[in-house]
Amino acid sequence: MQNVSSHLYDESKIKTLSSLEHIRKRPGMYIGRLGNGSHPDDGIYILLKEVIDNAVDEFIMGYGKQVDISIEDNGLCRVRDYGRGIPLGKVVECVSVINTGAKYNTDVFQFSVGLNGVGTKAVNALSSHFMVCAYRDGRYKKAVFSCGDLQSEEEGETDEKNGTLIEFLPDGELFSGFKFDREFVDKRLWRYAYLNAGLRLYFDDNCYYSEHGLLDLLADELDGKELYPPFYFADKSLEFAFTHTDDYSDTYYSFVNGTYTSEGGTHLSAFREGILKGVNEFSGKKFTGKDVRDGIVGTLAVKVQEPVFESQTKNKLGNTDIRPWIVNTVREAVATHLYKHPETAELLMDKVQRNERVRRELQSVRREAKAKARKVAFKIPQLKDCKYHPRRGKPSREGRENMIFITEGQSAAGSIVSSRDPMTQAVFSLKGKPMNVFGQRLDLLYKNDEMYALMRALDIEESVGNLRFDKVILATDADVDGLHIRNLLLTFFLHYFEPLIKLGHVYILQTPIFRVRNRKQTTYCYSEEEKEAAIKALKGRGKADNVEVTRFKGLGEISPPEFKQFIGPDMRLDRVDIDSVSEVSRVLRFYMGKNTPERRQYIMDHLVLRPV
Repeated sequence: MQNVSSHLYDESKIKTLSSLEHIRKRPGMYIGRLGNGSHPDDGIYILLKEVIDNAVDEFIMGYGKQVDISIEDNGLCRVRDYGRGIPLGKVVECVSVINTGAKYNTDVFQFSVGLNGVGTKAVNALSSHFMVCAYRDGRYKKAVFSCGDLQSEEEGETDEKNGTLIEFLPDGELFSGFKFDREFVDKRLWRYAYLNAGLRLYFDDNCYYSEHGLLDLLADELDGKELYPPFYFADKSLEFAFTHTDDYSDTYYSFVNGTYTSEGGTHLSAFREGILKGVNEFSGKKFTGKDVRDGIVGTLAVKVQEPVFESQTKNKLGNTDIRPWIVNTVREAVATHLYKHPETAELLMDKVQRNERVRRELQSVRREAKAKARKVAFKIPQLKDCKYHPRRGKPSREGRENMIFITEGQSAAGSIVSSRDPMTQAVFSLKGKPMNVFGQRLDLLYKNDEMYALMRALDIEESVGNLRFDKVILATDADVDGLHIRNLLLTFFLHYFEPLIKLGHVYILQTPIFRVRNRKQTTYCYSEEEKEAAIKALKGRGKADNVEVTRFKGLGEISPPEFKQFIGPDMRLDRVDIDSVSEVSRVLRFYMGKNTPERRQYIMDHLVLRPV
């Protein structure tokens, strides 16, 4: 007897999607994530980046020193460059046919990010409105699209300067409720300016311009925090700058062909190795990587003719062939610089030797802590782990993320453990208030049982790159004690593991403060304003209904069935971000230091009294 199901699978079921249809069908393959603009890696910023990349590529090739950018309230973006302009006969193909573009031709574009010919095509496909207009030698060609479908074309004469204008509106059906955060755009534009000294970008009446490139980036990040004048090197394909601070961890801002590689890659690991070899060559000693790198803040930009990225969003470089020349160039440059500048060399070597002493002092403390942990249990008692973890040092792919909730006390942990997804959600419960570690030495990590257990649970002792979770979520009560615990945890991460926050792994869970309900409907509210609006709405639907308002004093008061929706796909998370490296020590010193009278006066000066 023939299988009936075979009749359901025949030639009619085989579909061939056009290039742009495939982008709309599988947008994650091209832009990483969709989102609504509340996260700096959301798709709308990738679309804007792809368009600006093309404008900046013109500047890199020596054409056009200005880029004009505007974003209207409805999300309509315009990017105008003053480069060569797309050849008029290929305008439509360049924005609608995959693998079409001049960036395959190294005579035209030697160093470009968009080598795969997908960038503006993805913007076109994922925009409800997309317009491209090229100006060349007194003529123009304009094409208008909707969701990748060509709507109209026109061409003629013009007085406009050569260049390209692209206008797009992200598709609201794909980017539901999207809104551009101007702070995120501001950060991206400053990076373009730092990486392209001499380029002027205009946005919101602001001009983004850098005269000294990566040195300006480093200076703005450090704001006087450096131990010695930054070391700077640049040639045709490699530019870098670095110095040391008194911090424990090392921080880097790495770029490939002008795009920020937040996850680093072979260029960054080669840079770090080159610094180590250069210092050892100069000193004639064999310091470890941790001895040399602890406290470094560095910036690195490389130009590669054929970059290989691990995803379309270009967060991590995969080229292995570039490693040897970066290592050797950095090694030689660092050793030569230290020979030529003995004052800088003395300050650098003093920092490295202090790092070495701290490491050796920690060795015995670490051995004792590990031996003690083995005696207590093979597993970490406060951790309820999940089953799924990303590959070591690599983020989760295909949209699957895992996370760990750090809670205060057993009652809050109980609600989350009962309602979590055990495949991807882990829980670490604190026994009490964590210690204020600001100003404490690194050995405290090994002497404090709770801090040591948390470090082991995250597996970040050797490197933040070993982090076992995509997201570290602080889930504390929405009261004074909860906020205090949250600040103590943030201090812990900022003091000892700053890159964890810099790389965007730490979040704060927003949980409802009020439950407002009547017999027919329940609304959860996250603020006083939301509560008042909910009461008004429910009362307006039936005067006979009594409205009940419950104030949640802690997470433990929310039942597991209720809690499940607050840690599900629609959970409210606020990512913890760092404005600059210099801000960290300043903020920690004020809020967590031993300056109680100053803080008390600040509170009194800024106290807001609400009417009862």
